[in-house]
Amino acid sequence: MDCIFCKIAAGEIPSKKVYEDDTVLAFYDIQPAAPVHILVIPKAHISGCCDVTAENSGIVAHIFEVIAKITADLGVTDYRVVSNNGTEAGQTVFHLHFHILGGRPLKGMC
Repeated sequence: MDCIFCKIAAGEIPSKKVYEDDTVLAFYDIQPAAPVHILVIPKAHISGCCDVTAENSGIVAHIFEVIAKITADLGVTDYRVVSNNGTEAGQTVFHLHFHILGGRPLKGMC
């Protein structure tokens, strides 16, 4: 598979890891949009939010548990979690991922 996040999860491409377990990897974004900008991905390839199913939704729940742990460990209490789905929404890597953004006041989105 030619997915950059699959290659990062497999250790073929280096990353600055924040957290890793059997199903999830979290690492710092190489082009941060905020002082804290961490990507959290499932190790299994799921192309986007539209491909979350009853069979793999437990991974997504686990990702949010990991997000809570990471932010607590870093002492980040105010943060945004973003996942883009589809080209028009700004998704550029078609592997489900969640951005943790924080470390400064963030402008409203709605």
